[in-house]
Amino acid sequence: MKDATSAALPRDLKPQPRNLSETIHLLETAKWADDLSGRQVELLAGYLRVYTAEKGSVIVREGSHEVYLCLLVDGKVRVEKEGDRRVAKSLGSVGPGKTFGEMSLIDGEPRSASIIAEEAATLLVLTGDDFQSLSVEVPRLAIKILLKISKVMSQRLRQTTGALLNHLGG
Repeated sequence: MKDATSAALPRDLKPQPRNLSETIHLLETAKWADDLSGRQVELLAGYLRVYTAEKGSVIVREGSHEVYLCLLVDGKVRVEKEGDRRVAKSLGSVGPGKTFGEMSLIDGEPRSASIIAEEAATLLVLTGDDFQSLSVEVPRLAIKILLKISKVMSQRLRQTTGALLNHLGG
């Protein structure tokens, strides 16, 4: 497994010491890996990194190019998007057990929104480099993760389509 540095992540994210058993515990606590076997959870934990963010910290900045997915283990974050007038609008909040940043792993495009910690947060982070390593070293597990990401993105697209329809008066 590749040991990527945290240089590509925002300064507001504070890396925590690597501890496999603690990472496994956090992954199980977040209930994100309930459909994985114990061995798969252990393998995935080896590719994840634990970070913390203080209240008000920018976890993801809209327009940035860093590639990483975050699983929120503890805390609450706000999703913001800039409009035409460069004014940030809140799109909602995300709580424990939810992920964000999935699209960056898929398409590598600039971030479509900012994520700000509404309260102190603990995150499990899967960097693009670590996901690439996982794909090469444990391809079946990487496929499971991609399917999970695809499901999340599909659900969000359905919600957005519904909200758009309501907005248009349909």
